[in-house]
Amino acid sequence: MSTVLACDLGGSSFRAALIDLNGAVLAESAAAGPALDDRLGHSQVAAEGWWKRLLETAGDLARQKPDLFARIEAIAICGVTRTQVFLGTDGRELRPALTWKDSRSEADATRLRERLGSHPEAGRINAFHPLARLAWLAEAEPENFGKLACVLEPKDYLNFRLTGRRASDPVSMARLIACTGSALAAVDLSDSVIPAIVEPCDAVGPVGAGLPAPFDRLAGVPVFCGCNDTWAAVAGLGAMRPGYAYNISGTTEVLGVLGTAEAEAEGLMTVDWRGLWHLGGPSQNGADTAAWLAGLLGGSDNIGATIDRLLAGQRHPQPLIFLPYLQGERVPYWDPNLRGAFIGLGRQHGPTDLAYAVLEGVACLNRIVLERAEAALGTQVGEIRFGGGGAANPVWAQIKADLIGRPVVVGSAKEPGLLGAAIIAWTGLHRFASLAAAQDALVGTARRYEPEPARHTAYDRLYALYRRSEQALVPISADLAALAHAPGPLAGLASAAAAP
Repeated sequence: MSTVLACDLGGSSFRAALIDLNGAVLAESAAAGPALDDRLGHSQVAAEGWWKRLLETAGDLARQKPDLFARIEAIAICGVTRTQVFLGTDGRELRPALTWKDSRSEADATRLRERLGSHPEAGRINAFHPLARLAWLAEAEPENFGKLACVLEPKDYLNFRLTGRRASDPVSMARLIACTGSALAAVDLSDSVIPAIVEPCDAVGPVGAGLPAPFDRLAGVPVFCGCNDTWAAVAGLGAMRPGYAYNISGTTEVLGVLGTAEAEAEGLMTVDWRGLWHLGGPSQNGADTAAWLAGLLGGSDNIGATIDRLLAGQRHPQPLIFLPYLQGERVPYWDPNLRGAFIGLGRQHGPTDLAYAVLEGVACLNRIVLERAEAALGTQVGEIRFGGGGAANPVWAQIKADLIGRPVVVGSAKEPGLLGAAIIAWTGLHRFASLAAAQDALVGTARRYEPEPARHTAYDRLYALYRRSEQALVPISADLAALAHAPGPLAGLASAAAAP
């Protein structure tokens, strides 16, 4: 039986699977991702940790299904984006990769926008932009900057370890490609730091000889470039088509709309998705926000079960508002200093009210992104394809449908990112004429949630209050963030109180 090795390098886990030509998962393995070094505004991780997870999960598959593993025809890896791996001329990482959460380059981004002036990319540069990260590296770590030879995305790093070739795709690398020439020169770099650019379904190269087990058994197998995790998951949901919207609720929340014409909307990312234009992008919250709540209430060992238990309780008649900006925000605000809040708390509110508020707060942010995208495109989408860990919760899916006012359709694939990676591999092997044909053949839907009119009307009122709350708390967030960056006597109060 023919199979491909599909991998999904996520924000908190690493998954690998053997998937056949019918889209069936024949074997699967998962491992916790390498621990992030997270502090205030600081988030990094050694890329070597992802390589170890690839070896671990692939090795597990080889033990589970040795005969199938030996018949792997191709490899495709998708992975988190807005994360930079810095390589030296010897191919080794110069320092830990800066993750999607790192905001140390905020001041550098401000200076870059001023320096670039009318450059087309200037308005997009913020603390999460790769050019700002490179400017930060030049200023904070000049020795590493001087040795820099190439910048890769996480899945590109794994492809490089497998094949020896440094390459990326034009979707994942879009923001850095937009800086070729004068923008890169502004931080004293040449275009050579950008790797070779190939299409997601193009081969980077064959698996090299002499690699550690189990890849010593796969020498010569083609490795396809792949794309970022969102792109792959959208394909795995069957939403890689004009007029479709998607919502991926993994470690972070991503929502976007796809169309045939380029459009711009405030705070949203416009990216050429190889024949389609994407409008939307990733936020800093999502299923991770639900995980935060579960941990806060003492049930982090099984997040899904904890959220289910909380939602099963009695809800207070007066809802709460939750602003989900626990790590600042990317789309649509690009502000690392935004902070979260519960608003409207009363003495009789309990854990169930907090749980509903968290799920509704994330759905409110989804609605903001969708409304901006639809306004820019001048059309409404017919449904939202919903995937990721959050899609397993039917209450959350119904909340999204009711609050946003669009049908929400959950894909049949448990892990749409893995299926999307398999779609890339099978399309690259020419088993399907196109990505659209592969989606038609391999993607199914499991459940559909229609908006309930009475709840949608009630949510319209709550959504209006959510927007007013955002506006009111923006300046307070900025002031609180300033206190954190320049801590005063309150910072040591807890430890002082605990001292004998």
